[in-house]
Amino acid sequence: MGCTPATPAPTPTTGPVIAVEPLAIGLAATLAPGGQGPVGDSALSIGSGAVDTTGGFIPDGQMASPFDVKNPVVGFLDPMLLRAIQGASRAAATEGVDVMLTSGWRSNGFQRRLFDEAVTTYGSVDIASQFVASPDESMHVIGKAVDVGPVVADEWMIRNGPRFGLCQIYANEIWHFELVADAQGNCPPLRPDAAG
Repeated sequence: MGCTPATPAPTPTTGPVIAVEPLAIGLAATLAPGGQGPVGDSALSIGSGAVDTTGGFIPDGQMASPFDVKNPVVGFLDPMLLRAIQGASRAAATEGVDVMLTSGWRSNGFQRRLFDEAVTTYGSVDIASQFVASPDESMHVIGKAVDVGPVVADEWMIRNGPRFGLCQIYANEIWHFELVADAQGNCPPLRPDAAG
């Protein structure tokens, strides 16, 4: 769940923006299919920061090329990270591995939605934080993190990404990479999850 949104395909960006109310943590509510509203007696809504669901959304099963800079997921990445992931992608291609992005830059509102949905799913902020960073802590929001796919690309990146400065950050997310290797290509120790 960490970096892969479990939301339905977004409405077109030219459509209306739907305002939502602050998250009511601690209420046991179940959202209707597609997250369109509460089911049952409880009124639980997704956070007020989550006014857009498209700012960084890639539908499940789809990926973006790290060269598709017209897509905000790619084009809004930090320029150094963008160069690094493109260089890694070129090198992987010479070995028959297609490095794609399942996520990159995300808007603050979209990250808020992901985090609030994780709180709803896991029932607490502490547990949700293990899988999804809050907008204040997410490196995706500032364009300094990418999620790579498919799995063969994740494995290639774990082995080869440090040559490009790219490191896996969380032990529970083989797909999440940030530009944090030192000049010798050494990565910092893996954190157990997004909370630690």
